[in-house]
Amino acid sequence: MSKTLVIQPVTRIEGHARITITLDDAGEVERARVNVIELRGFERFCIGRPVEDMPRITPRICGVCPWSHHLASAKACDAVFGATPPLTGRLLRELCNSVAYMEEHILHFYFLAAPDFLLGPDADPAIRNVIGVLQAAPDIATRVVRVRHMCATMLEILSGKAIHPQAAVPGGFSKPLSTEDRDRLRPMADEALELAQFTIAFAKEHVFPKYLETVKTLGVINTGFLGTVGDDGSLQLYDGKLRLMRPDGTFDEFAYDRYADYIAEHVEPWSYLKFPYAKQWGGFSMDLAAPQGIYRTNTLARINVCERIPTPLAQAELEEFRASFGRPAQLTLLYHWARLIELLHNAENVVRLLAHPEISGTDTRVKVTPRAARGVGCVEAPRGTLIHDYTTDADGLITSANLIVGTTHNSAPINMSVTQAAKGLIHGGRYDQGILNTVEMSIRAYDPCLSCATHALNGRFAVRLDIVDATGQVIDTLTN
Repeated sequence: MSKTLVIQPVTRIEGHARITITLDDAGEVERARVNVIELRGFERFCIGRPVEDMPRITPRICGVCPWSHHLASAKACDAVFGATPPLTGRLLRELCNSVAYMEEHILHFYFLAAPDFLLGPDADPAIRNVIGVLQAAPDIATRVVRVRHMCATMLEILSGKAIHPQAAVPGGFSKPLSTEDRDRLRPMADEALELAQFTIAFAKEHVFPKYLETVKTLGVINTGFLGTVGDDGSLQLYDGKLRLMRPDGTFDEFAYDRYADYIAEHVEPWSYLKFPYAKQWGGFSMDLAAPQGIYRTNTLARINVCERIPTPLAQAELEEFRASFGRPAQLTLLYHWARLIELLHNAENVVRLLAHPEISGTDTRVKVTPRAARGVGCVEAPRGTLIHDYTTDADGLITSANLIVGTTHNSAPINMSVTQAAKGLIHGGRYDQGILNTVEMSIRAYDPCLSCATHALNGRFAVRLDIVDATGQVIDTLTN
């Protein structure tokens, strides 16, 4: 008899989701779906707002990655107003972006992913968490907590707030960085760089070799990739052009305000996530044997699409990575390795920016004037390419808004990786909590932020309402 397995909640991710696995009569996996069951809908309730309010509103989409939304929104506002921020304002934005990256990547590797690798996917769930990591490696954990708190302190010094920032404004940055504050930040940046170097060395020696066979088999799919590069093809996280790479390594490049020429958005009735796909690749399909239009974003995508990384230590790590796994690397669990290369790059970048002679300049913003226009802002969020697209009327009020969030790009790949993992692990109807957690590991590799990613498409919501009686039995189901 067929059977449905439900993993709910999916743990150690940002946001809420469940995995539904359907087994056939022989106990083999027929299909697996990741059901994202929370809804945000910022596109709708931002209509009618003054566009200059958007950099203050959109960070509330998520308390984990508010800086990404803040900066993408500010860049979209720049475009609406036709404003070019002064060099110092741009440098301060980029500096905040790299500090926020460090905080995010430290959080994911040590707090969310590490329990699987340090304690094992079969470990007791009661200890397979950050508390277990603290008990297993107290000296490392203490150092990690200190540096992550230090990153939050750096953001407070730079902008006044670490969470839900307001410092990036249309036309630039609201607060210059004094030389005294710059000097306070420098030793913090040096300590963060030391932790980044330690982390990737530790992972390459104690984590990745132990799980190399799992890396080669779990959640593996074949897709394209999307990321931001500079004119020379180098990795860029704050600004650049988009590079959309096919599975064979060939690619198209385009300005990010042309994203709609290359990316379309599909919807399914069983998830609040949208499913972006490459519209010029022949349609949309999540079939494992013959996917169509599927690409991935986030750390692995970015180091696949770039030609090089513009900081020396991270570049050396990239060369070692490519010597081992090629380009483009398709193994899903390599997202963790790529994430640590990016952690190192951002730590180097913070040190570099704090030494820039213009970082303490006082010319941080230009005046802006409302107008009817469309503006697109794009940054690479820790979880992938983040696009904010606003249109305003003559008074500068929002008439339409569209957001494509990093995790949204990965919606289809996450479902594909979970399906591949489940099909490879569950046979004859046999499974245990260790196997189900290993299926979850294929989601955690993407570091999804589902609070960010759930947005409406044209006001149409996929809704299922189960009506239950006093005993908990479903007596009716309503859907739209």
